[in-house]
Amino acid sequence: MFGDMMGMMGKLKETQQKVEATKKRLDTVTLEESSSEDLLKVVITANREIKQITIDDSLLEDKDQLEDFLILTINKAIAKATQVNETELAAVAKEGMPNIPGMDSLFK
Repeated sequence: MFGDMMGMMGKLKETQQKVEATKKRLDTVTLEESSSEDLLKVVITANREIKQITIDDSLLEDKDQLEDFLILTINKAIAKATQVNETELAAVAKEGMPNIPGMDSLFK
């Protein structure tokens, strides 16, 4: 019994280390999202940190339009980064989970 418990604890610790390594790696994964007509571009990491915003000069003439483009494009970039982040972390977590009946449906 203790051997199984120790093995499980070791596997959980190993999984936790893999999750932390994956989080660090996701800091280096960048995604780009653009507005319609590519007037605004946002570069974001898979950990949802904005790295760069590029704004076409034509948007600087209309503050309301610029604000709308920023909101829409940043939200799309965050959604894309969240999808990548969750997919990567779920894969690592699922790989390290012990085979407990009924638990596999949590990571689909």
